[in-house]
Amino acid sequence: MSLRYAVPVGGENSAAYCGSPRLVFADGSETFDTLKEGQPVTESPEPGEVIWRDDRGITCRRWNWRQGVRTRLSASDKAMWFILESLPEMPVDELYAAGNMLTDGLEKMMPGLRFESTLIGV
Repeated sequence: MSLRYAVPVGGENSAAYCGSPRLVFADGSETFDTLKEGQPVTESPEPGEVIWRDDRGITCRRWNWRQGVRTRLSASDKAMWFILESLPEMPVDELYAAGNMLTDGLEKMMPGLRFESTLIGV
């Protein structure tokens, strides 16, 4: 789906969130727990880097490209949310088509799935 529509897609364990997710610019002092070559590492974003965060800290760096350990998805997660990011050049109907393709696939893997979709713009 991500390749077909050329849209970045990230998935998060919403049960691991503290407060609401927010898309913000990093100030550079934040810490980010991730894995590098299979080993736990702590990184810091560059000042001005776009990050997703909650009340506890960074959940994803570089828009939704670098996933953090705390909110990453696992096979046992029951509450998830997915981020599909697009630039203004992408028609909104194409973004919705990408989202529909994602939910169709998830429904096949998880019958009885409940979901909602929200478009957040600037």
